[in-house]
Amino acid sequence: MVSSGIPAGILNPVVVHLAHLRLRDFRNYGRLDADFAAGFHLLLGDNAQGKTNILEAIYLIATLRSFRGVGGAQLIRHGQKGYFVGATVLSRASHEIKIYWSARQRKLSLDGQPVRRLGDYLGTLRAVVFCTEDLQLIQGTAARRRRFMDLLLTQTHAVYLPLLQRYTTALRSRNALLKEPRTEPAALEEFTRQLVEAGMQLMKFRRGLAPRVYPLAQEAHARVTGGNEPLELEYQPSVREDFAVELAQSRARERIFRTTVLGPHRDDLHLRLAGKSAAKFASEGQKRSIAIALKMAQAEYLSTASGTPPVLLIDDIMGELDARRRAGFLPLLSRAQHAWSQVFMTCTEENWPRELGRDLERWEVKGGTLKPAG
Repeated sequence: MVSSGIPAGILNPVVVHLAHLRLRDFRNYGRLDADFAAGFHLLLGDNAQGKTNILEAIYLIATLRSFRGVGGAQLIRHGQKGYFVGATVLSRASHEIKIYWSARQRKLSLDGQPVRRLGDYLGTLRAVVFCTEDLQLIQGTAARRRRFMDLLLTQTHAVYLPLLQRYTTALRSRNALLKEPRTEPAALEEFTRQLVEAGMQLMKFRRGLAPRVYPLAQEAHARVTGGNEPLELEYQPSVREDFAVELAQSRARERIFRTTVLGPHRDDLHLRLAGKSAAKFASEGQKRSIAIALKMAQAEYLSTASGTPPVLLIDDIMGELDARRRAGFLPLLSRAQHAWSQVFMTCTEENWPRELGRDLERWEVKGGTLKPAG
């Protein structure tokens, strides 16, 4: 087992942090047991050694999904049948988490008890990841941006995930009926009622999110860019006013396309830079700035909503930023260090941000092993 101690003389505020990580047959890790203090952890190593895999495991603990957009089968070490991820999360109390996944069996437990409702689990550990995949928030499909909104709401409102699940179930059932040669009117009416009921509440949550998160994103973007490129964000629901009425009016289109053509599953978050579509007109550097700003806003929103800062997972992005954008990003890391919250950053020896100073724990990652760096 490897261990990282807390520097003497520092009085920690109460923060939620990952105290222990246990991996079995996860990605390129056959076996890993590591202890982490609150604070800043720098994971150093060459490419393809397993740095990002550690961040992925922590993000999996927080959200039950990979930020790389892959399924459980891709997380299993080559030649093995399943993976195990375990964790000890410390706040005012200690929580033990165990996750096992195989093609035949999936298990999730919290403090020794099987998790029956995901809403009872999510929020045990909150994490925000910064990675190259974040560019898809700007140039990818609307589904990416809906997921961004949904993740924020899921981590801060216990009722949101069950609501989203009810909507998704009704949507699938309704779409299945629409694909039938002859649709049963009574069944369609019932699934439409369920869809509208859940959908109206989802849109209410998303509308309420806008005035809280979007100013944070605009402020973060101004810090990263120097304030010369004003960012605009607008939640655009596919429903204009009355979901039930507009759904009834779309019945002819539904018969043609055999699917539900409007609702929260078609919502989008429009991003504009200087009044123009960011997806269409922004440069790669501008898109990266917007992506970083959105994630910085996510971190600040979660800190405010939960009262504790999330774990920050930063996957080798510092070397991709120019001096101005790097300078705008560093205050977030400095605040995290000052609050003695937890940050995990992957870097090579050449591009780690020395502006952060020496008050951090350095780890060497090599060939699926992790040990304190000398």
